[in-house]
Amino acid sequence: MHVLITGGAGFIGSHLVERMLAEGNTVHVVDDLSTGKATNLAPFLEHPRFRFCEADIVTWDGISAAAQWSDRIYHLAAVVGVRRVLEDPIQVLATNIAGTERLLRAVVTGGWRPRIIIASSSEAYGFAQDEAFNEQNDLVFRAGGQTRWAYAVTKLVDEHLAHAFFKKRELPVTTVRLFNTVGPRQLGRYGMVLPNFVKQAVRGVPITVFGDGLQTRSFCDVRDTVCMLDELGRSEAAVGEIVNVGDDKEISIKDLAALVRERAGSQSPIKLVSYVEAYGESFEDVTHRRPDLTKLRSLITYSPKRSLAETIDDLIRIERTGLGQSASK
Repeated sequence: MHVLITGGAGFIGSHLVERMLAEGNTVHVVDDLSTGKATNLAPFLEHPRFRFCEADIVTWDGISAAAQWSDRIYHLAAVVGVRRVLEDPIQVLATNIAGTERLLRAVVTGGWRPRIIIASSSEAYGFAQDEAFNEQNDLVFRAGGQTRWAYAVTKLVDEHLAHAFFKKRELPVTTVRLFNTVGPRQLGRYGMVLPNFVKQAVRGVPITVFGDGLQTRSFCDVRDTVCMLDELGRSEAAVGEIVNVGDDKEISIKDLAALVRERAGSQSPIKLVSYVEAYGESFEDVTHRRPDLTKLRSLITYSPKRSLAETIDDLIRIERTGLGQSASK
């Protein structure tokens, strides 16, 4: 099978590359390396069934040929991270929407019908107050805070584009709302919470929790996430659907910091930091975000295998290895 992965040098994308190659597929990645890292793809560069193009999905001149070549497409290319969204909302809006539309149009023009998975986000639920977020829930966005929600808006537009191309052009598309994916290769520099906590705990500096730390999230190891994305790509029943993907265990951010400190055997204090201090502007966060996985479980058989503690242990080991290598240079 031929698999195109946009954003394949990123955190989730590179794990998906690894899985697709291990299954015997031929994999083509396009990534502009603005968020992704070339080092994430280094293990695959000499692989006979792997090809990489460094290009922006919005301007990539190989998009038509790649769309006609592909049997399955995972569209992960996007500008991500709270800091990136606040710093450059124009780029977020332009890239995330235009890239998705261009890809879908390229598929239609080519006349081929590859199976397509479009990555959306749990951010799409906004301020919904349901105990667990179901795909049929209303999506709630408050007036104001336009910059804060730029990323979520792009993902909602992507969902509507996917649905429109499914209904009007009969493209076999599934949209996945990803919930707080974590694990190896995730960077903290764009505001991702767990890698920042691990880095701080290993170094023995204060673990900075934004807000009061009572906000809750549900975390899923990336190695489990890509297995679920793989199964969804095989599921005919998932065509035309929006599907939550993640784990439904919930933890507060303050408790997450305490768990990281415990697993690392760290003496780092936990320090509460206001959103203004953290981001340089007012920032209203959602109080909780837990997926209802009823639909996902009706479509695939795979369920997450790794506990949050196991993921944290892996990240601590990787961080300490990196520190040791730096110290020896």
